[in-house]
Amino acid sequence: MKSPSPTDLFFAFLLVGLSGFGGVLPFARRSLVERRGWLTETDFNETLALCQTLPGPNIVNMSVVVGSRFAGPRGALACLAGLVVAPVAIVLVLATLWARFGAVGHVPHAIRGLAAAAAGLAAATTLKMARPILVQTPVSAGPIIVAAFVAVGLLRLPLPWVALTLAPLSVFIAWRRGR
Repeated sequence: MKSPSPTDLFFAFLLVGLSGFGGVLPFARRSLVERRGWLTETDFNETLALCQTLPGPNIVNMSVVVGSRFAGPRGALACLAGLVVAPVAIVLVLATLWARFGAVGHVPHAIRGLAAAAAGLAAATTLKMARPILVQTPVSAGPIIVAAFVAVGLLRLPLPWVALTLAPLSVFIAWRRGR
């Protein structure tokens, strides 16, 4: 497969950026892995893991890393621009409308409905991302995934502490299995 050009990257991330608000990661995965085949499931998961360790929004980091991988600095800029240009314009318009109509009628209820849909998308993407990890290393990955969910989702422990505990543990387990 031919590497995508900066123009291809720009339009791919433009569509990702236009696909949702506050959580376009599911759309990025679908675009990069399922539709275009630019990344494998494992490549996507590993790139996301890297992007989550960097400061800033994960999807912004992902756009820069993916663009750089395929087309260097020009690709990174193309992906970043594609990701943010249209949503910034749309958010500015929506902010203006929200200031005027945000408390009117059913608008607050509609926003709650959108939040539920966003949570569903996040859960579906999480399950899609977990599948290849669990297939490759079910014995070691399963307990780490469950521990992270219980610690953050149920016990409400601070994410940084959970990550600082489970990340070295998972790296150690992977290292031991690789020996």
